[in-house]
Amino acid sequence: MKAPLTLREVTESAARISDIYAGKYAIARDDDWYLIKLQEELGELAQAHLRLSSRGRGEATEHDRADEAADVLCMLLLYCRRFDIDVDAAVRRKWLSWLEPAR
Repeated sequence: MKAPLTLREVTESAARISDIYAGKYAIARDDDWYLIKLQEELGELAQAHLRLSSRGRGEATEHDRADEAADVLCMLLLYCRRFDIDVDAAVRRKWLSWLEPAR
């Protein structure tokens, strides 16, 4: 069994893959591209979800939903990397603080 990936590993791997993809297709990735691409991937996840719930045209599988969720995650991590957002610190501050005992 493979060890779970860390967010840092996923982020750095996604960055390398994004560089390869951008080079292959001559895509200029400016600040707006990262947000617009994230929105595109979220739309594809929504489309797979609607298809799976019989509220969209065409067929989809759970594999399709998982692939689109992976695209959203990787694009979000790339967005955070682009803008130097420390995902670990942000999650700890915004979400995990709810798990800390009240002071």
